[in-house]
Amino acid sequence: MRILFSSLGSHGHTYPLVPLAVAARELGHDVTYVTGEAFANALTRHGIEHVPGGLDMRAAAAEAGADVRQAQDVGPELVSFVFGSVLPRRFAADVAPVIADRKPDLVVHEFANPGAGLAAKIAGVPALCHSFGRMWRADELADTAQGHLEAVAADLGVDLPDNDLMTLGNPYLDICPPSVQDPAFLAEQRHRIPLRPVPFAEPGELPRWVLDHREPLVYLTLGTAFGDLGVLRTAVEGLGSVDAKVLVAAGPTVDADALGDVPDNVVVVPWVPQADLLPHVDLVVHHGGSGTTLGTFGAGVPQLVLPQGADQFSNAEVVAEAGLGARLLGADVTAEAIADRARHLLADDAVRDAARAIAAEVAAMPSPHDVARTLPDHV
Repeated sequence: MRILFSSLGSHGHTYPLVPLAVAARELGHDVTYVTGEAFANALTRHGIEHVPGGLDMRAAAAEAGADVRQAQDVGPELVSFVFGSVLPRRFAADVAPVIADRKPDLVVHEFANPGAGLAAKIAGVPALCHSFGRMWRADELADTAQGHLEAVAADLGVDLPDNDLMTLGNPYLDICPPSVQDPAFLAEQRHRIPLRPVPFAEPGELPRWVLDHREPLVYLTLGTAFGDLGVLRTAVEGLGSVDAKVLVAAGPTVDADALGDVPDNVVVVPWVPQADLLPHVDLVVHHGGSGTTLGTFGAGVPQLVLPQGADQFSNAEVVAEAGLGARLLGADVTAEAIADRARHLLADDAVRDAARAIAAEVAAMPSPHDVARTLPDHV
């Protein structure tokens, strides 16, 4: 069977789909993946054909008229236009000729990439919508984006369902554990397909001391999209006073050298293979991105969330409400508060037990290979 996958060209939107694409390839399906050029090596390494397509977030924002050097230019209205119009139009245009050439039997489009799903509808190819995390309902932002998407669909001659516009009415591959999923979404989603979230990272070696450590190990990351040097410095300062070893992944948006001198218990690196690291840590301090949040669920580790934007606030809220960790917002993000929360989470048996319980829930969800075996049923 021929399957075409497509996601937005960012780590947080592409990596959640890769385990299913790899599983489908390993089961003998012919898999093509349309996304940004930056992910070519990660895909071809697993025998998946990569076709460059779409725009990355900065290019899409620039096309919408934003000065991406000025954060104040990227407000909610522009974000809605980018996700509801600019990206769907470009992906629909780029995916359509790939569908015409490869003639896939099935298209799997990521939730934030309805443009690929629209191309599938135009071509009459069945499709599935693949989530990148917990269902996020930012009502005002979502309503505006959906208005833009309706205009795109109308221009392309596609009729959309009255609800679930971003899924386009397609069955939904849900990688969020049910206990932390939006209850309203669970109640209304008729075509939900559970799929275990499997962390994906490009190959890399962990420092030997990570494997051999005896003191508690704290992992600090602000992800790949919203890294803030000031917040990272504050977190490093706070964690420097905690009786633990701290591994910091600066990420692509922060220059690791810009942190300067750090406390003796802190090690800063530009990047780590996060999927390999998570099973070795005792606490994750992070931004609340879906990939890190779900990966930490699967590892059974407490988490302290310092959300910076988008769905990170929703993820931080559910982590705190489910007893899986804590969150700090706005002016509460101080070195003292981070140190205090970290010490508490490293010693809290109830949080550790809750983290182990959700890890067991994740492990019980159908694996990518389990779901890949059912993909022919959707053709």
